Amino acid sequence: MNSADLGRRVGVPSTALFTDQYELTMVQAALKAGTADRHSVFEAFTRRLPEGRRYGVVAGIGRVQDAVENFHFDDEMLAFLRAQDIVDGPTLDWLADFRFSGDIWGYPEGEVYFPGSPILRVEGSFAECVLLETVILSILNHDSAIAAAASRMSVAAGGRRLIEMGARRTHELSAVASARAAYIGGFDTTSDLAAGFRYNIPTVGTSAHAFTLLHDCERDAFRAQVDSLGRGTTLLVDTYDVAEAVRTAVEVAGTELGAVRIDSGDLLLVAHRVRQQLDELGAAETKIVVTSDLDEYAIASLAAAPVDAYGVGTQLVTGSGQPTCSMVYKLVARATSADPAEPLQPVAKKSLGAKSSVGGRKWAARRLDEDGVAEAEVIGTGPVPDELADRQLLVELVRSGEVVAREPLDVARDRHIAARRGLPLSAMQLSRGEPVIPTEYV
Repeated sequence: MNSADLGRRVGVPSTALFTDQYELTMVQAALKAGTADRHSVFEAFTRRLPEGRRYGVVAGIGRVQDAVENFHFDDEMLAFLRAQDIVDGPTLDWLADFRFSGDIWGYPEGEVYFPGSPILRVEGSFAECVLLETVILSILNHDSAIAAAASRMSVAAGGRRLIEMGARRTHELSAVASARAAYIGGFDTTSDLAAGFRYNIPTVGTSAHAFTLLHDCERDAFRAQVDSLGRGTTLLVDTYDVAEAVRTAVEVAGTELGAVRIDSGDLLLVAHRVRQQLDELGAAETKIVVTSDLDEYAIASLAAAPVDAYGVGTQLVTGSGQPTCSMVYKLVARATSADPAEPLQPVAKKSLGAKSSVGGRKWAARRLDEDGVAEAEVIGTGPVPDELADRQLLVELVRSGEVVAREPLDVARDRHIAARRGLPLSAMQLSRGEPVIPTEYV
């Protein structure tokens, strides 16, 4: 992949109305009170991992950078806000000139995270930081949930190829974001052409049952596909009788047939039978692809099957039962003026129950044991201990409103593989359990 994931951002529309009304009404009230310019620090984090998850996966950082870069109010948006009487005239004037001018630090994309991890730190005036809350959370909550599901499926697949094919199971824009997040989490390809176009993710696809049903017989359908796409294509063999279809597929394409796809039935049993049949027909190099409502548990159950690739749709793009990460975006420190040199005062929500937070601008580092395996996520607000100085997790993403760190998706994908390998082996278990390492505050 070239430097373009960077993605194709030409013509990207403004993200300014991807927000909740109270973000704007808070700005109005703060402007009137004279507190809107107070130097502030917000952090995005989650208080707990989704049930059953042993670790989280950071995804969506690149999309957050794009969203911040494109967060501005055009004339049509301002006219809408005026017509709906959302905010007053002085606030509209302030919004008309708005561009984020602060700094953002965060966990790099593909990194793993745990409860309390300061995944994103946004710093600037109160008004400009609070405006970004909703769009940041909508991206991080969605993309990180999909990436975590993808990571679990990648672990279950054990090195076999994974195809993202959930575009028809979610909103058309969510489908593109899901394909991107799935690629970071370990998937190899996508069926979604918009994701391929925008993020340079490899795309795949051949035919559906409708193509077979279009033709007068299965042989005619296979012949048409092979004539068009070549012998290396993947033929769908479960429209009628699987054994007959496999025989016909090899007769039409020869032993150079690329792959067959199975989309129904007892996948474990059928895969074994198809593999035996292909070998007997001399098509030992023909691959077997299975689809049909797979999730990480179904993939794991097929570990002993002669399967070469899995196609996953619904369960992937819905986070395999956990479609959000429950990340929040909280003010953790603020000054009494706009001066960045003025000392920050830690602030925190002190609600009863599980909704309290820890105040102060935070750093994060991962402590390793003597074997180089992660043993704790360490979070602090004071000086970083010397032994953790080279293990810090946050990197600079935006400086004075300008994006300073964009990277190809392959970098984030490789980072995730490395981060996952650095966790204790119990992180790979699909059984329910607590986070694989504790979070320690110092």
